[in-house]
Amino acid sequence: MSASRTERLLNLLIALLNTKYGLRRSELREKVYHDTSGNDIAFGRMFERDKNDLRQFGFDVEAVMDTGWEDDPATTRYRIGKESNRLPDVQLSPGEWTVLLLASQLWERAALGTAAASALRKLQASGTLADVELPVGVQPRIRPAGQAFDDLVAAMHAQHPVRFPYLAGSTGQEEQRTVEPWGLGSRFGHWYLAGYDRSRQAARHFRLSRFTGAVTVLDRETYSPPPNFNVREALAQLPELPLQTAVVDVRAGRLLALRQRATEDPGGSAGKPGAGNERLSLSFRDVDALAEELASYGPDALAVEPEELVAAVRTRLRGAAAFCSAPVPSYRFADPARNRPLRKRTSEDQLKRMLQLVPFLVHNQGLHIREVAAQFGVTPEELEGDLRILICSGLPEGYPDDLLDIHWEEGHVYITEDLDLKKPVRFTVDEACALLTGLETLNGLPGLAEGGALESVTLKLMAAAGEQGLRAGSLAGPEVGPADSAVLEIVRDAIEAHAQLRLVYLSAQRDQVSERDVDPLRLYSLDNTWYFEAYCHSAQGLRNFRLDRIRDVHPNGQPASTQVRAAEGFPAKLFTPNDDDTTVLVQLTRTGAGLADDYYAERVAPLPDGGLVAEIRFGSTAWLPMLVAQHGGAARILEPADLAQTARDWIEAALARYGG
Repeated sequence: MSASRTERLLNLLIALLNTKYGLRRSELREKVYHDTSGNDIAFGRMFERDKNDLRQFGFDVEAVMDTGWEDDPATTRYRIGKESNRLPDVQLSPGEWTVLLLASQLWERAALGTAAASALRKLQASGTLADVELPVGVQPRIRPAGQAFDDLVAAMHAQHPVRFPYLAGSTGQEEQRTVEPWGLGSRFGHWYLAGYDRSRQAARHFRLSRFTGAVTVLDRETYSPPPNFNVREALAQLPELPLQTAVVDVRAGRLLALRQRATEDPGGSAGKPGAGNERLSLSFRDVDALAEELASYGPDALAVEPEELVAAVRTRLRGAAAFCSAPVPSYRFADPARNRPLRKRTSEDQLKRMLQLVPFLVHNQGLHIREVAAQFGVTPEELEGDLRILICSGLPEGYPDDLLDIHWEEGHVYITEDLDLKKPVRFTVDEACALLTGLETLNGLPGLAEGGALESVTLKLMAAAGEQGLRAGSLAGPEVGPADSAVLEIVRDAIEAHAQLRLVYLSAQRDQVSERDVDPLRLYSLDNTWYFEAYCHSAQGLRNFRLDRIRDVHPNGQPASTQVRAAEGFPAKLFTPNDDDTTVLVQLTRTGAGLADDYYAERVAPLPDGGLVAEIRFGSTAWLPMLVAQHGGAARILEPADLAQTARDWIEAALARYGG
């Protein structure tokens, strides 16, 4: 949408909201559109498009027809009811706000993160946000399955079929699938699409990690999903993969993390380990997951059995080698350095934001313009642009009192005339699903369901969301509870007591066990992998520690320093930038583009094929060859040149162990 169209839609909305009996198309054409072209067909098409746009924003445009004139468009009047499409007032206690904030933060790095933030602003616009603090040790996040996840959510909520290339687990062959998406959910540590496979003419499940290319949305087609479909119930019918045993040759003294799960091979496998290697056995269920891990270990590990695992590792290493040797594409960083890649803003974003801005300002009078801009994720300059459009919008041919009255004094924003835009529109499907699925996911966190706040806020949101809330069953997040709640409790108690901890920790990157004293600051998670951020006295800086790599932890009797603070921002970041970081240029394919968000890329350069080049800062680069091998052709290093060569050497050495 152009800027002029944004203003026109805003004025059309205000006119239709503020008429009791409705306005005829001729009146709207003269007073809102100021159209004197005389082209009735062109105006009719434009008016229909505008009505559809308003419906997309959640407004029901009602057509009122006089008796006996039902088929006459010239006499049809249009209006928008003041209450039928508005979000009901939702009053929340501080405890309920705390739970809701946690649920909205779950999707911080997915498209649903935008929807959750939008829903939260609507709730803030219907009542003041309570002054709450997020609880210690409960900062969970959900890691989505890349761009495919966002594309499937959009198609599912718009009820469009999708097409994608898929590596079938039963045959190992790549096939094109056309599917009506019914639901997305996490099971056994993987994201699955549940839907109707048109080629098989049956309901099927598809693992997103087996998508071998981009998702194409067939936006000219529609479908109707089964009523009240619940993806969590559908995925519960999936049987767990059978337990298998892998045989792996590991270089002596290496891969301590792998050895934690392995046992010494009792013999019986083909051949003998080479010199300087030890043969280990370990149990596994998922071939792809273990192949990804073993590929990352490069020449330090060799899969021996089963053959399916050997082939999967070899394929992944060959994909990484081929990508590393491909020509470097042309790219250009168009934007200055920034904290993370942002989607290009559109006029549609601006109008949606302005429709939320008015009710937000009505209920939050006097906020500084910087605070308001931060709430909406824009710059103060962009927000002032919104405000300038709003103050010129109002009733058609009205007096000054018929315009939106917004002013800002010394940076503080006030609104005195809202023209019935003071209540936010109802939740969209995305917004309802983002919050309600987030609340359902929080059920697995220890202690959070106690006190009833989680249940009560869920019931209130279900009532407020109405029909849109019934579709929340199409999404199901992963389990986010910790595997070892005892370790979590020790760390959380130390945070609350400001106590120092003695830690015996296995560093997978350095492949060594160390003992250190740390001042714990906060706990957080990615899916069900939990971390805690602490000041490490050995490293003399902030570090992040995985709970499942802690071999022993206990208070050492010393108080934690009161001078150290956690890194800025919520949720916590896995990687804290430092002045001596190395800047690395990484090329990512479309399927691997989500890594730019995972590692907080400072700049990105989009590529024509949907991939990108990302500029990322790393404190340590020694483990990056492992990252390249692990992702099997979805990521490679461009600069520094010596690091890129090290990654190629690492992969070639690994392939040599598999016979080239």
